[in-house]
Amino acid sequence: MESTALITDPYELTMAQSYIEHGKTGRAVFSLFVRRLPENRNFLVACGLETLMKSLENFKFGDDQLKYLKSLGIFKDWFLDYLRELELDLEFYVMDEGTIFFQNEPIVQVEGSLPKAQIIETLVMNIIHFETVIASKAVRSYLTAKGRTLVDFGLRRAHSFTGGLLGARASYVGGFNGTSNLQAGMMYGIPVFGTMAHSYVMIFDEEEEAFRAFAKSFPERVFLLIDTYDTVEGARKALKLLKDGIRVIGVRIDSGDIPELCREVRRIFDEEGFRDVKILVSGGVDEYDIDRWLSEGAPIDAFGVGTKLLTSSDAPYLDIAYKLVEYEGKPKFKESPGKKTFPYKRQVIRYYEKGKFSYDRVVKYEEGELIKKLSFPLPTLKEIREKVLHQLSQLPEELKTLKKVDYRVEVE
Repeated sequence: MESTALITDPYELTMAQSYIEHGKTGRAVFSLFVRRLPENRNFLVACGLETLMKSLENFKFGDDQLKYLKSLGIFKDWFLDYLRELELDLEFYVMDEGTIFFQNEPIVQVEGSLPKAQIIETLVMNIIHFETVIASKAVRSYLTAKGRTLVDFGLRRAHSFTGGLLGARASYVGGFNGTSNLQAGMMYGIPVFGTMAHSYVMIFDEEEEAFRAFAKSFPERVFLLIDTYDTVEGARKALKLLKDGIRVIGVRIDSGDIPELCREVRRIFDEEGFRDVKILVSGGVDEYDIDRWLSEGAPIDAFGVGTKLLTSSDAPYLDIAYKLVEYEGKPKFKESPGKKTFPYKRQVIRYYEKGKFSYDRVVKYEEGELIKKLSFPLPTLKEIREKVLHQLSQLPEELKTLKKVDYRVEVE
């Protein structure tokens, strides 16, 4: 993997050089937290820690990086030598990936020599921010789908292929069952889904011919896209295959009046006794559509969720910050209007009532349940996903809805 050392802003390095020049190399603590939740989020899901740790393994200043920095004419030779020998002997105090959290609660706290903890600010923010945004979006579809299958279809419209890859990881953490992203399947072991596009159907002279050709090529994976021309007629052609003894696992509908079409397609299959044929809906789907369609009684078994998931269209960013909170044991904090920070390394204590979240307290750090010193090995992706699903069972019901509900967080 290429060096990640220049995935940063110039001011991280200018500050680091000046810190060293002025003897400011003592032990510091930086805290990564979200100041306030988006208007349409009741909670967030911490995600991206494993990705961050792997990226920091490659935070090395080699010849190419140092040559570029020297060409800028900003940095002194002794500082470039410092960067060449840099070792990130830092300590991390973190929420486990998959932890549900709220405003003003530290997700990652970095402790160590001030210049070193400062230099990694941008990388920490970038990775944790993105995967947390996507996992927090994904879990809303999980809650509204109420046990139906969810597949990430977002790679083609993600903000870069890297965004698609990490988005697939984050959506799996957030409760999705799989992805159409083969790279994510290989790298993370996420189940992959996908059969055909409209172009496949269009290349044949007849829609039924396309269906039969695909069934011949992949007899164990017959999942047919039926809305290229007329969805209802497409369903009837799929029915012909079923009557001929071809096992059709399911059909996909990508457009139209989804509730009405799903009801009619379901009727076509059920009347002939093919009740196990699944209906998957895709095409601009998000949690709001899922909630509305299911509340209308649409017989949908699975959803392909793409563009609006991997761009988190209704809340594409968080008010996230990485701030100095302690230096050489002394408190450090901002008092800027709207950007106040809280001093010292912190711990989050969560209180429960009848097995459900009641409220949280953010206090000066002590050993506790929610924030721990990072240790290895890290949990597997499956374990992280299971943690999310377990914590969802502990959420009060009102926090699981799409309606905005505030959760109490006391900062002391």
